Amino acid sequence: MSTKRKMFHFLRYGILAPSCIWLIVFLVIPYFNLFLYSFWKNGAFKVEKTFTLNNYIRFFAGDSSGSGHVMILLQTLRTSLIVTVIAIIISFPLAYFIIYAVKKARSKKILYMMTIIPLWVSYIMRAYAWKIILGTNGILNSFLIWLGVTSKPLDIFLYSDASVIIAMVHIYTPYVMMPIYTSLEQIPHSLIEASRDLGCGGARTLGKIIIPLSLPGIVTGATYAFALSMGDFLAPSLLGGTTSSTKIANIVQMQFGTSDNWPYGAAMGMIILVFVIVLMEITGKIEKHYANLNG
Repeated sequence: MSTKRKMFHFLRYGILAPSCIWLIVFLVIPYFNLFLYSFWKNGAFKVEKTFTLNNYIRFFAGDSSGSGHVMILLQTLRTSLIVTVIAIIISFPLAYFIIYAVKKARSKKILYMMTIIPLWVSYIMRAYAWKIILGTNGILNSFLIWLGVTSKPLDIFLYSDASVIIAMVHIYTPYVMMPIYTSLEQIPHSLIEASRDLGCGGARTLGKIIIPLSLPGIVTGATYAFALSMGDFLAPSLLGGTTSSTKIANIVQMQFGTSDNWPYGAAMGMIILVFVIVLMEITGKIEKHYANLNG
């Protein structure tokens, strides 16, 4: 092997080494440790390193203290699906408007920046903002009293599934907006002009050209929103407040906190991880399929 070739390999592996070490230390090892914990027993005072499948059996079969966790997982899936669908419904028209309705490049840039500015604000601040808006003495109740719609504050807005969904939609819509905007921006304008020249109206061009070509971005954004909302425990804690609003991530957090049952929490974490990986694999294949069609 020549000296230049050796130097090339040395530089290539030298550049990759820090990233590989980072991934191994902060991703592979923690997940492997979580995997091991999920097969251990929870003792009276410490975790017993004895192999058992009871943590997984408890989750799916249930017992006096663990029953209902499968239902909570299903409720979390439902909430995440609702958040994802609403985020897409908001993001696609907004991205479409910015790209095709706004003519000036400067105006497009300003509007796009306004949609992603919430990402610059702390997650906790955004969640607390909705608590201030929806609370009994919050902005919404004060506005309704000022309008004369109600004579006293209403307590139906906060501490419900609806308040959790509203907050999550606000928090995760930028993650959906960005890939959709990018996919729409990459559609050649010549295709749209050709569609119009052939007599296709706006609706038909949207259905036959724009939506199919933007599907990779839609799928990517939907994956972000769904996976992130699946693992969100802060918004349900701050805005849910009731047992019916508890999500699976809250149960996992509880196992590592007040319940002090790390093996069971690890097993629940691995179940969620496998579910998300399968979901990302499926959506990845869908995105690749449509990307190949578009290419």
